Amino acid sequence: MLNKSIEQTLLRPDATEKDYERLFEEARKHKFFGVCIHPAYIKQAKRALRGSGVKIVTVIGFPFGANAGGVKAYETAMAVGDGADEIDMVMNISAMKDKKYSYILDEFKKVKKACRTKPLKVIIETDLLTQDEIVEACKLCIKGKVNFVKTSTGYVKDGKGATVDNIRLIAQILEGHRPKIKASGGIRDKKTAAAMIEAGASRIGTSAGPVIMSSK
Repeated sequence: MLNKSIEQTLLRPDATEKDYERLFEEARKHKFFGVCIHPAYIKQAKRALRGSGVKIVTVIGFPFGANAGGVKAYETAMAVGDGADEIDMVMNISAMKDKKYSYILDEFKKVKKACRTKPLKVIIETDLLTQDEIVEACKLCIKGKVNFVKTSTGYVKDGKGATVDNIRLIAQILEGHRPKIKASGGIRDKKTAAAMIEAGASRIGTSAGPVIMSSK
């Protein structure tokens, strides 16, 4: 059931409360796995989705990942306290480019601890990484015992977002290890979503969930 893999997403900076209300209604209607929203709207989501079974996913260090690790951990702890069910954190892309692997791993561990028992997804932003850097990022996610590797924020100008080739590469690196894959970025129809699942993703992040569910 594809709907149970979808995290219906609303991360536009100009989204209004009415936009969020519509998002929550759509998530209830289609019984999506979850909604992915900014931390400021967690409490509203918790009220709107009570009893629905729809999970509340929020983003940390979004969209550029350049916040200090301690700030990300604090933001995570606050989000969990407000009622977030899952955390999607943006990796420090510059640190990856500079091969500061110890820094990145330390950040993962701090945020993972702040998550308590809640799943942590790490957004590695595949559009900004080489293939070798994607491999290294996945290896760090394994070492950091994160729960998911997520492809994209959707904020890279002219970026491709999730691609089948990158999902296959990530799946190859993660095979036999804890992290699963969340494909996100540019997924707007059922055919693309299904291709991501077939390539190895178990979650789909999209702002087009209702369109996907109504398309052939």
